[in-house]
Amino acid sequence: MDDRVCTRAPQKDDANYRLHFRMINEQQVNDICIDFFYKPHTITLLTVTVLSLMYFVFTRDDEHSDNNLRVGLLVVVSFFLVISVLAFPNGPFTRPHPAIWRVVFGLSVLYFLFLVFLLFLNWDQVKILMYWLDPNLRYATREADVMEYAVNCTVITWERIVSHFDIFAFGHFAGWAMKALLIRSYGLCWTISITWEFTELFFMHLLPNFAECWWDQVILDILLCNGVGIWLGMTVCRSLEMRTYRWASIKEIHTTTGKIKRAVLQFTPASWTYVRWFDPKSSFQRLAGIYLFMILWQLTELNTFFLKHIFVFQASHPLSWCRILLVGVITAPTVRQYYAYLTDTQCKRVGTQCWVSCHTALQIFALASCGCKDQGTSSGGTCTTQSTPRKTFQLSDPTMVK
Repeated sequence: MDDRVCTRAPQKDDANYRLHFRMINEQQVNDICIDFFYKPHTITLLTVTVLSLMYFVFTRDDEHSDNNLRVGLLVVVSFFLVISVLAFPNGPFTRPHPAIWRVVFGLSVLYFLFLVFLLFLNWDQVKILMYWLDPNLRYATREADVMEYAVNCTVITWERIVSHFDIFAFGHFAGWAMKALLIRSYGLCWTISITWEFTELFFMHLLPNFAECWWDQVILDILLCNGVGIWLGMTVCRSLEMRTYRWASIKEIHTTTGKIKRAVLQFTPASWTYVRWFDPKSSFQRLAGIYLFMILWQLTELNTFFLKHIFVFQASHPLSWCRILLVGVITAPTVRQYYAYLTDTQCKRVGTQCWVSCHTALQIFALASCGCKDQGTSSGGTCTTQSTPRKTFQLSDPTMVK
């Protein structure tokens, strides 16, 4: 009997492949200024977490079971994030500190796992969970139920135009400025901006708030809010590309003002990568990857509106804007990893943050689709607030849902 083990001889390119993947998945910090902030304080962290756990365990109030459940979930999330700092990769960024991006990755994994759990619940069960988190959501209404859209589009007055410059218009502007900073391509930004308006027209029968007057959609949205936001973001990108990045250690700076300035600059990029999505010699795989990127981007945007429409919560609710902030922070390393995988021939694997983010976007779309199916559709094709009669579970209070 032959007991020999067949081993593959190491190839010359293996080291290059691992190096390129490590640059986008676990970027290392060069030229560490203060060693204290980059040493693994595992024993200190272990002591703090154990003492914190003992405090919460021995100070809980058994008369308030719901409060204990909320505290328990919060502690579980906190401990998971602590483990994320210890075990998860840095991702492609190291500023202001790699631990922050490990926490971001940990939050994305928690969000991903929470969506996996929700996929096994029906619409009624999800609503019970939402009411448990915030009882005021029982009385929430959709914007489409109390507002009218695309009314009297032929009446164009200065007062009416000015009235459209509200917090949502500022959100369009600020959102596209950030998107331009992430994508760093006029062509892609304008393509996504214009195709999003077509997406609104396509789903207008399902989401009434997508209905807009032509001048609101073309002039205010595309040209002003989106266009000015794209221009501002790309202007910042060009400025950062022309900078010379030479970082001095804070120990080498002797003035108080200089030390404060160096500490503030820690929250700026350590370097800036020139981005070129399109290339005259682009392969079909690269072009297909760019189209897939735009589709996933549109899907992520669309999920925001479907979630608050199907599960009925206002745009001003923390469930909405906290999710938008989380997705925005997660998108930064996701886009960087996706771009590296798409354009770098030496990078043979997609980054872990990108993998989780793509899976999460598809899961949210599946969750919204299941929620809409559970509710049924009205004659106009929009998801209603009445769910199909199915058996539900209860968290603690039998009278929680009336």
